[in-house]
Amino acid sequence: MADTTLIQSRYRLLDLIGRGGMGEVWRARDESLGRQVAVKCLKPMGPQHDQAFTRILRERFRREARVAAALQHRGVTVVHDFGESDGVLYLVMELLEGRNLSQLLEDNKQHPLPVADVVDIAEQVADALGYTHQQGIVHRDLKPANIMRLHDGAVKICDFGIARLGRDVGASSRLTGTGIAMGTPHYMSPEQISGGEVDHRSDLYSLGCVLYEIATGVPPFDMDDSWAVLVGHRDTVPEPPRTHRAELPGFFDEVVLELLAKSPGERPADAGDLRRRISLGRTGEQSATGRVRLVPPVPVQRPGTGELPSWTRDMTIGHRAAGARHPGTAAIDQAAALTGAWTTGAGQVLTGGVPPTGPGLRPTPSPDLLGTLAGRHSAGLDLGRLGHWEEAGEVHRAVAAERARALGPGHPDTLASRYEVAFTLSRTGRAAEALQEFAQVADGRERALGPDHPETLAARQETAYVLGQLDRHFEAHQVYAAVLASRERSMGPDHPDTLRCRHNLAFNLSRLGRLEDSYRVAREVADARGRLLGATHPDTLVTLYEVAYALGRLDRWAEALQTYREVAQARAAVLGPDHPDTLSARYEVGISLGRLGRSAEALELYRALAEDRARVSGPSAPETLRARHGLGVNLGRMARWDEALAESREVCALRERVLGPDHPDTLVSRREVAVGLGWLGRWDDALTEYRAVAVTRERVLGPGHPDTLASRNDEAHCLEQLGRGTEAVDLYRRVADLRRRRGIPPDQERDGAV
Repeated sequence: MADTTLIQSRYRLLDLIGRGGMGEVWRARDESLGRQVAVKCLKPMGPQHDQAFTRILRERFRREARVAAALQHRGVTVVHDFGESDGVLYLVMELLEGRNLSQLLEDNKQHPLPVADVVDIAEQVADALGYTHQQGIVHRDLKPANIMRLHDGAVKICDFGIARLGRDVGASSRLTGTGIAMGTPHYMSPEQISGGEVDHRSDLYSLGCVLYEIATGVPPFDMDDSWAVLVGHRDTVPEPPRTHRAELPGFFDEVVLELLAKSPGERPADAGDLRRRISLGRTGEQSATGRVRLVPPVPVQRPGTGELPSWTRDMTIGHRAAGARHPGTAAIDQAAALTGAWTTGAGQVLTGGVPPTGPGLRPTPSPDLLGTLAGRHSAGLDLGRLGHWEEAGEVHRAVAAERARALGPGHPDTLASRYEVAFTLSRTGRAAEALQEFAQVADGRERALGPDHPETLAARQETAYVLGQLDRHFEAHQVYAAVLASRERSMGPDHPDTLRCRHNLAFNLSRLGRLEDSYRVAREVADARGRLLGATHPDTLVTLYEVAYALGRLDRWAEALQTYREVAQARAAVLGPDHPDTLSARYEVGISLGRLGRSAEALELYRALAEDRARVSGPSAPETLRARHGLGVNLGRMARWDEALAESREVCALRERVLGPDHPDTLVSRREVAVGLGWLGRWDDALTEYRAVAVTRERVLGPGHPDTLASRNDEAHCLEQLGRGTEAVDLYRRVADLRRRRGIPPDQERDGAV
């Protein structure tokens, strides 16, 4: 933007007042109306930048502009205009003259603000929130840095960059990632932390945190690491503000404690009611309605007293208003009205710091370059969350190369980009390449950060995951066991990362055929996650899903059915009935019904599931075809073989076109065609299909793979039915010999047939 002085022949840029990795904020003059404004500009993207990255930025910018421009209230920053000019996206806002609440606390040397100012700010913010909530918009990142106190005393809420339209959850979720808690640790509501449903009452909780801090000088949970802060929000009743500052009025103490209620239903009904109560409190009156009876305050244990779980120790603190400003961060008043990621000092973008300059050392890169790379890295993460793994990989490869040149190949930020490259490789079927990349990242992190550092362990754990993808489950087990021991030693048994590793270990144990061990570990992890995160948290449900899988492998199908149903119902309530995880659990319910001989119920379930999958993802989507495959299998179980064969053939043809003739799902369908032909007495045709599946699996997977061996068994059975006993016996013997040499249990089938 340095050479751009006029936008749309109207907005003349005067002074640069804020800069971040992705854009700039300018004081400008509106030539048409003769007034000064703030113009936020997205940096122009040249041809050297990733197109996928640019699309993400544009979508986020436009969403923020649409949300902000729709708001017209004295307590919300006014957006005058937005658009695109010569490839530059811009947002035109009122120019605010004042300080945000974080800056006011810093100006006051971290002492609380005057009581009269605190109450006035509370009333004005409540009034503005009441308006935005009526528009169906939830801010989701309310914090002192996003609330401006102007020179004339007016208060304005700023930065609706991650605001969520309450009536359009789907569009927002696609940009933020399902289940990803957004916000700042010191001001996040318990439901944000747990990944639950967020509505206007989450903003009220965040407001309670802000008011607590400006009134007392400290946030409600003033702890030394971010996990301790999050657990405090979730589990600990805060001390009343008046225990820190006796001159606070009684009504204010009550209001703040109600705002900080753990359950949304125990908070004030809405921000309008809150504003009325504050207004009445200022005049000495009492509100007759809207009061929530409080539980007597519970004394708070300070960190180190044993109140919080061991896994909250030694983590990184999140930013709060009273925290020290990072060196090099510019104190720009007007920039506080804008998205934080655009106005944060460039010194904050590195996870490992910038190496110093000096003889023989790498020169310090420019802050602009580091900020740009950090933004591109973030955009790559967003692409991955959206499932665009190929595009994400391209972004991360480019960033990794530039970081290696600017920071060095062993810098933590370079290794972070290479880690994401490996992650995209593992998600695009290139497991061997991913394994090599993860191993190199793990070695680099061990040298730079130490063997027990969380980032080193994360790379080791992904190495184990990729080994599992390559069917090297014994090696994967060894790596998982080593990582788990390190996590338990350095983080404690209940840390989320420790539990994630134990979950993966349980998954891998089932692939090793150690089903009882798999069930035991998965059950323990599910219980721990339920205790720490809640029974309906997505992570808890993922492990319960694995518990159900292990039960099925143990032929405990009645228990598996009950567990899968619990998971499906909880996911429908938490994630929605059309969420992929909900639909996956319903599919497994159908498998359990079929295994229990309840084929009529399974048939109806798969019929409904196929319709829902087709509506959500399309009639040819792989998961739609998987549901239809289940439909065909259960038609066969009900001896409706003509219908079953017709369904299997249609699904097989669609899978071959969509997935390819060698895809595992295509081969499963082709096997089901053979099953139908056999039941209809057409054994010659069935043998052709069984043999084709076996040949393809042997070519793709190898002669000793369990799926190949299962296909050869099918072929031998078909030979028996045709009276070709000698050939059948010979084939059975070859299969048994290969099983013994590979150490594969005789009952291990991996066909995927339901």
